[in-house]
Amino acid sequence: MPHLARIDLYPFKSLDGITVQSANILASGALEHDREYACFDRQGKVVNGKRYAQIHQLRSQVSNNYQTLTLQAPHTDPQTFHIDQERDALKAWLSDFFQLDIQIHQNSAAGFPDDTDSPGPTLISTATLETVAAWYDDLTVTELRRRLRTNLEIGGVPAFWEDQLFTDADHLVQFQIGSVILKGVNPCQRCIVPTRDSQSGVATPKFQKTFLQNRKQALPEWVNPARFNHFYRLAVNTRIPQGQDSVLTQGDQVILKGIVEV
Repeated sequence: MPHLARIDLYPFKSLDGITVQSANILASGALEHDREYACFDRQGKVVNGKRYAQIHQLRSQVSNNYQTLTLQAPHTDPQTFHIDQERDALKAWLSDFFQLDIQIHQNSAAGFPDDTDSPGPTLISTATLETVAAWYDDLTVTELRRRLRTNLEIGGVPAFWEDQLFTDADHLVQFQIGSVILKGVNPCQRCIVPTRDSQSGVATPKFQKTFLQNRKQALPEWVNPARFNHFYRLAVNTRIPQGQDSVLTQGDQVILKGIVEV
């Protein structure tokens, strides 16, 4: 039976995530506390793994109440900051680490998703993670999870089951997790981040080439190939219709509902 097996949030965009038992749905359709904070440079560009590979060496932990952030750079002791009350000290620490003038912004209403047109949670199946990890000699499911940084993981299904959660560009696939209605939009285009070790930033040799070859071969026959202008795509971007005052909880059943127009 398809079910929600795991929920991961990333309170600070591009920093380490946390696994939670449940997640609230915001009015915007985003998950509460996911990508709620982000670092920006002086030009207003987000500081993330796509632009700064050294971010992979930065370990972080947000407290259970989302009020403090503990950071640790290589060969240093961890330091904990109250995100609001010690914001200047936090910015100074991050500025020193990145050698940039770091600014911290917060968006508690919608977060800072990569895809602003589809700010709902990204979704993948556990079996897909297991299959893709097996394409590489030394890649574990845990490490692949950290590289892909998806929010929702579906259990009880075969690999690439989530590819049925999108169709052509003019339609969305509606499905339900627990009491929450979601709409699958498209296969997620991956960036350079999954090619790197999540702890060191060192690139995995031929990661993208291996991925492209295997993803094409493993693509289910019933998938609309028009959604793949290239095969460096994995997981599904979603939208959650606004106004749902609901919660996603581990163990929730997943039910397909049908295709609707965009």
